[in-house]
Amino acid sequence: CLVIQQVPFRGAPSISFTDSSLPLSLTVKFVNCGQGGLVRFECSNPSDFRIGADGVVYALRPLAMSRLRGVPLIVVARDETSQLQWQTQVTLTPPIGQTPPVRQAKLATQSDSSSVGQLKRMKRDWVIPPINVPENSRGEFPQELVRIRSDHDKNRSLRYSVTGPGADQPPTGIFIIHPISGELSVMKPLDREDISNFHLRAHAVDLNGNQVESPIDIVINVIDMNDNRPEFIHQIWNGSVAEGSKPGTFVMTVTSVDKDDPKTANGMLRYKILSQNPESPTSNMFTINNKTGGIITVAAGLDREKVPQYTLIIQATDMEGNPMYGLSNTATAVIKVTDINDNPPEFTAETFFGEVPENRVNVIVANLTVTDKDQPNTPAWNAVYKITGGDPTGRFSVPTDPTTNEGLVTVVKPIDYEISRTYVLTVVAVNDVSLARGIHSPRQSTATVSIRVIDVNESPYFDPNPKLIKLEEGMLAESSLTTFTAQDPDRFMQQSIRYTRLSDPANWLRIDPNTGRITTIAVLDRESPYVKDNMYSATFLATDNGIPPASGTGTLQIILLDINDNAPHVSPQEAEMCEKPEPNGINITALDGDLNPNAGPFAFELANRPPEVRRNWTITRLSGDYAQVSLKIGFLESGIYEIPIIITDSGNLPMSNTSYLRVKVCQCDHNGDCTDQQHIIAPGLGTGAIIAILLCIIILLILVLMFVVWMKRRDKERQAKQLLIDPEDDVRDNILKYDEEGGGEEDQDYDLSQLQQPDTIEPDTIKPVGIRRMDERPLHPEPQYPIRSAAPHPGDIGDFINEGLKAADNDPTAPPYDSLLVFDYEGSGSTAGSLSSLNSSSSGGDQDYDYLNDWGPRFRKLADMYGGSDD
Repeated sequence: CLVIQQVPFRGAPSISFTDSSLPLSLTVKFVNCGQGGLVRFECSNPSDFRIGADGVVYALRPLAMSRLRGVPLIVVARDETSQLQWQTQVTLTPPIGQTPPVRQAKLATQSDSSSVGQLKRMKRDWVIPPINVPENSRGEFPQELVRIRSDHDKNRSLRYSVTGPGADQPPTGIFIIHPISGELSVMKPLDREDISNFHLRAHAVDLNGNQVESPIDIVINVIDMNDNRPEFIHQIWNGSVAEGSKPGTFVMTVTSVDKDDPKTANGMLRYKILSQNPESPTSNMFTINNKTGGIITVAAGLDREKVPQYTLIIQATDMEGNPMYGLSNTATAVIKVTDINDNPPEFTAETFFGEVPENRVNVIVANLTVTDKDQPNTPAWNAVYKITGGDPTGRFSVPTDPTTNEGLVTVVKPIDYEISRTYVLTVVAVNDVSLARGIHSPRQSTATVSIRVIDVNESPYFDPNPKLIKLEEGMLAESSLTTFTAQDPDRFMQQSIRYTRLSDPANWLRIDPNTGRITTIAVLDRESPYVKDNMYSATFLATDNGIPPASGTGTLQIILLDINDNAPHVSPQEAEMCEKPEPNGINITALDGDLNPNAGPFAFELANRPPEVRRNWTITRLSGDYAQVSLKIGFLESGIYEIPIIITDSGNLPMSNTSYLRVKVCQCDHNGDCTDQQHIIAPGLGTGAIIAILLCIIILLILVLMFVVWMKRRDKERQAKQLLIDPEDDVRDNILKYDEEGGGEEDQDYDLSQLQQPDTIEPDTIKPVGIRRMDERPLHPEPQYPIRSAAPHPGDIGDFINEGLKAADNDPTAPPYDSLLVFDYEGSGSTAGSLSSLNSSSSGGDQDYDYLNDWGPRFRKLADMYGGSDD
């Protein structure tokens, strides 16, 4: 079996002491184990305990049992000679008569009866107690932890190995085991904050690699040491507390963390306040819970208006705040004092003044200013203004300017100078939120506002407006109707009023400019289209002579009472009936523009003339407003008949009128509908037909006009093309070509005698004045043709071409394009010499052509060609 050489002692003691006890000296005795070397002792809590060379454990300071209960004290014994190490665990318990038994860490349980100093045998199913190794050890490395042996190594050679994290698994290289001796060692300092424990497994195999023992589990715990300072989660902590808060008001909590074991004093933190800035009104306005980090107020007197913010330096220390052994760190706590409404608004003056013109609304009269020591732009600072006196009719309001917090005294209803010349208002300023408990509004929160009203020229007004009168229609011109006058509200101003007519749709009325008396200038007619529902309305203007003048309008409404001034007329005015009507009656009624009783009932009768009316027709009254016209005879020829009907109304003075009923008699089918409408229509064309004929005629005229314009334009374009001749064909400025002679002399109706020599020409054949040869020098200056503009208007092109054509026709020097060219001199030689080419003359070289230069610029080119040198 495998055995582990660890702690050769019989038992572990227990140390008992009470809270707040003085330092005690207790002894822990170890079995000699037969080693005989110098043993050095160490413990896991050197800040509280110290172990002497003789094994005496000393408490360095008063200890609280509540803190140490359940936390074992690890004592390590190291042999300086053999470097063997043993450890035990001391349990601290309070003194309650008899010390309770503690777990013994010896490995010889259920062992044989051999001496205590010898190695103990361990069965394969035993559990090896954990091995505790302090972190950050400064000892020499490798440092032996434990030795593993198997009882099989007596017969054969074995090899030992360990596996697991820290050995052959990451992080590798921390633990090694000597393959022959089985010594398990640590190779470097351990860090509990990195890995707090290691789980290894020990193996024993022979030289062939065969397993000879079951693996044994080894647990190595890293004992925490105080090697980490506390760290605050935030370096700057922000909190707030309301001003005026009572002592004990919670403010905020700061938190710090320590990477050391929180179950030991290494990780137990304590908080304290190092400083407070400013120290007003006292230096201890706040305190902190040393365990939780909660900050509360401990003194009264927080006033934001005096100290708006406090800055605290907070310290966190481990080792339960031990300043000698503990590590510490600091952070900053910023506490803002929040505002409450503990300062009421106060007016900057007792009385404010303002003025406003009368009848003006939505005008700011005065600005009320206040001061408030509370935080700006908060409900405790925002001012609300209330009018508590001097405005019983509610003509003013005081809204708050959201930017400046001023009160704006505003007129919301018109003010009349003639009623009140001044107003004295009482205004109170409060905040959006109520004052804090115990705070009362001072006298400065109330102010007086004195407002002076300025008199202005007000508009005259008509009373009543509108004015209603009733009149009978038909009132003659220059009749007086009524007096419509206006009142001037300015009682303290001596002003006169003048009247003018502003609106009179029918132009019936006139108003006196001084008295306002209204008279008629035309007859009033109820049936006028300007009368709506028997009412006629006219508007008049009243203007005073103030500076500036003011005016007001008034409406006069005239209800026109009906009189019998309209004669009735027949309705409908046209009707149709068959030649043989069945029935043969036409129902008619009468229309009268008047109202009852000046309208119906009506009396209907046929006129006496023409006599055939009463002979062919008869009229029967059906009711007060209706009658029936019917034929007396059984047949009436198709046509149009006009029947005169006399209608009389029922007015006080009845009015009669002769109306004509136009009856169209036609042939009818079995349904009683006319079938020969074309025969009974009156001769002549209807309006629609005449309009259609006129439209056709207009369209035809337009087409003809467009055709004529198109033809003229086409002629102008043809003439323009004839004038645009190639410059080579212009005989006035170029050499004339005579190589085209037509189809023969018999085809030309020319007088060939003109080709004779000049000396043989008869005197009577001499050309008259004005006719000259084409080769003669011009006797007159060359004509001046019209100069064409650089960019003529398109409408002027035709005129330009016509002018050029006219000038060319009247030019005596221009060759006649359509006349016979006379060549009466061709030099010496045959009279009928060849005309085919100038180069055909065999004696051309002997001819002197210099005389051509005397014929003008038109022949200089020819003289250069034939009269020059051979070059």
